[in-house]
Amino acid sequence: MTSPARNEPLHAETYLPHEEAGEIVDFLAALRDCGRQAAEPRPRLTVGPDGRSVELPEPMYDVLLRVAAAMKAGLAVTVAPHRLLLSTQEAADLLRISRTTLIRLLETGVIPFEKPSRHRRVRLDDLLEYRGRQRRAADLAFAGMVADTERLGLYDDDPDATRAALKAARKKTQG
Repeated sequence: MTSPARNEPLHAETYLPHEEAGEIVDFLAALRDCGRQAAEPRPRLTVGPDGRSVELPEPMYDVLLRVAAAMKAGLAVTVAPHRLLLSTQEAADLLRISRTTLIRLLETGVIPFEKPSRHRRVRLDDLLEYRGRQRRAADLAFAGMVADTERLGLYDDDPDATRAALKAARKKTQG
């Protein structure tokens, strides 16, 4: 598969933020100033030295805003093309788990899959939905831990004492 713009193969590429953060800020401001009001035309991207421009679809506009915001914050951005239907190894790699763990999640129904022949295939949107659920659960668990330590007055205390107090508090609530 090749990119129509440059006729280069599509592969994962990581982009690092550069020292020209001012340009990113200007880009963000320009993107926000155009296309966000109903009466305005949709955002456009100027391409080529002749100044031609193309209209940006809303999803592309949102991606560019997120990329620019991440780079402005000093973060690297990785763009990786993915097929919409992945092999189990590709799916495991995307989730950063072992293939065995992924198979267990598939077979227990946690993540839906298709098996048109001998091989399982996993839809990219199902994987992203699962990853979102996992992240939300982790955020809730972390918020719960912080709330527990604050409630017990141990937030800034010795980590070992905090662990012991949390363990004792959990035993009380479970037992």
